[in-house]
Amino acid sequence: MLETFRRHRVKIGVVFVTLLLVLWLAVTFQRGVLLLGDPSPVAKALGAGYLFLPIIGAWALIRELLFGAQTERMAKVLEAEGGLPVDDLPRTPAGRIVRAAADERFPQYQAEVENDPENWRSWFRLSCAYDAAGDRTRARKAMRDAARLFR
Repeated sequence: MLETFRRHRVKIGVVFVTLLLVLWLAVTFQRGVLLLGDPSPVAKALGAGYLFLPIIGAWALIRELLFGAQTERMAKVLEAEGGLPVDDLPRTPAGRIVRAAADERFPQYQAEVENDPENWRSWFRLSCAYDAAGDRTRARKAMRDAARLFR
């Protein structure tokens, strides 16, 4: 049982956070409906705003869950092909990747994308390299490029 938990802890965390967000969206929606029933124009305006927030939140939640599912599918394909980057970079005592080591390996993945910019596998590996180097913004952009090409 403990091994199953360890293997799926990220998914369990995603489910937990998703449930909390859905609860928050439901409460926000309910408060918006209550405010719309108030005779005050200010309360009605706030109620309309409260109805708008859950729509944005639901859209963002669905978009991120689909992104995560697609990233997982791409990782499984690469794993089956033996194309996932090897996680052998040195780590600090806290378990973080040593940034200098990640920076040294980065040009290899960048050159791979420059040589074949239409290959989703190259973009996926570049995303992993960005993430190892600590650049999460570029990592997500590269992964979105990989997902676009994967489709």
